[in-house]
Amino acid sequence: METKTNHHIALDFFVVIATVFTAYILQDIIVPLLFSIILSVLLYPIVSFLERKLRFGRILSAIVSVILLCLLIITLFTAIGIQLDEIISKSDSYVSKIESKITPLIQQAEKSTGIKTKEIIEPDNLKMEKVVKNHFSNITDFLFASGSILGTMVVVPLYMFFFLLYRKFFISFIYSLCEKKCSKEDAKNILTKLYNVQQNYLVGLLTVMFIVGVLNSIGLLLLGIDYPFFFGFLCALLLLIPYIGIIIGSLLPALVALATKDSFWYAIGVIGIFSFIQFIEGNFITPKITGSKVSINAFVSILSIVVFAMLWGTTGMILALPITASLKVLFDHSPRFQIYGFLLGEPTEEFLKSRARRRLKIWKQIRKNK
Repeated sequence: METKTNHHIALDFFVVIATVFTAYILQDIIVPLLFSIILSVLLYPIVSFLERKLRFGRILSAIVSVILLCLLIITLFTAIGIQLDEIISKSDSYVSKIESKITPLIQQAEKSTGIKTKEIIEPDNLKMEKVVKNHFSNITDFLFASGSILGTMVVVPLYMFFFLLYRKFFISFIYSLCEKKCSKEDAKNILTKLYNVQQNYLVGLLTVMFIVGVLNSIGLLLLGIDYPFFFGFLCALLLLIPYIGIIIGSLLPALVALATKDSFWYAIGVIGIFSFIQFIEGNFITPKITGSKVSINAFVSILSIVVFAMLWGTTGMILALPITASLKVLFDHSPRFQIYGFLLGEPTEEFLKSRARRRLKIWKQIRKNK
């Protein structure tokens, strides 16, 4: 019996290694497919509304839904680009003001370390020829990555269209694939839970982003920072990158505060307010809105983000939580992997109680019995 268990563990370990290796090698295929599936889940209620209420055909409803999402994303990024262009147009003024405040700190650092700033930032080092020569490989990597991103932007809407159009066909395929391992009713139950997890996560994320954007904007307004609503909602948009997105988003308004305000405390205040909102979002807003359908514990959440970031970079960080939540659903419905579903889930109250609390409860029970 023990040999059989060890054999299963070894086999599971081999499957995990093979899956991770395949996911890394085929990331250019897998990542767009995953984004397409998740976004198709987000669009399905719109497709269903167009088909049932407005009597659209399946092809037309899929096309209209995908086009609406693409237009929304294009409008969003265009608005961000226009606002950033306005901020960049003032960058010379911002840089000169920041330099005037940072120069005393640099001079103090020079006295302490003996390293002269001119030795690091020389005019010769800033020539475009040397910049290109020294960083040619990085520039080419960026260009190739940009091409890959553009390709993904074209492929994802196409995949979404076919997922929405052929959804019954794909579901029928899954039923046929699972018929030897479980009944059609069980397979339907699993698919429903997977859909609910993704839909709950996406709708919850959008709601949380809106609330965080409003809170960020109010905080920046109270501090008197320029472009409060832009920075507030830009930072909220970066919640797509869990945990660190809001930290990255706080740096730009902090720099603007440093450039436009008389005191360093405004920049520190921006970071402090955003950090406080991050704490409120992580501990109260997200758990309350997202609910128990995305019930993975905090440790697994952080670990999954780190692992998927190592595997797929920034896109992996965005996909980490929905993928992990889906894996938990699959594990919970598999007798062999239920223990892993248990490990991914939220621990119950009994696992969070301290010994002192248990002893106090026992002591109260003894006194009650007396």
